[in-house]
Amino acid sequence: MNNFSINTRENGNVQILDLKGYLDAHTTPELEKALQTLVEKKKFNILVNCKELTYISSAGLGVFMAYIEDVRKHKGDIKLSNMTTKVYNIFDLLGFPLLYDIVKDEAEAIGKFSAKAN
Repeated sequence: MNNFSINTRENGNVQILDLKGYLDAHTTPELEKALQTLVEKKKFNILVNCKELTYISSAGLGVFMAYIEDVRKHKGDIKLSNMTTKVYNIFDLLGFPLLYDIVKDEAEAIGKFSAKAN
């Protein structure tokens, strides 16, 4: 079984979650905890960097669905960046590109958050 980890960092008013490894039913509680912590701290501009995410299951996708409404209600967003083709295809299969802003890289996502703030 692959390991999963999350590194949280900040860039201006954007909270960045770097996901690494295998996100499935066994590891989703870590992502839930990280997102819940940000929401409790009223940090609603969230960027999920998927550069080192090797796999995501439907349980992992469900975590994003559980938080997006609350985040957007507070005028924030969850943006996703740096996906491998394999991970993007899983998101795409379930229609996530229609619901989420999936961008090529972190700089583009931060730029979109900055443009929205101005």
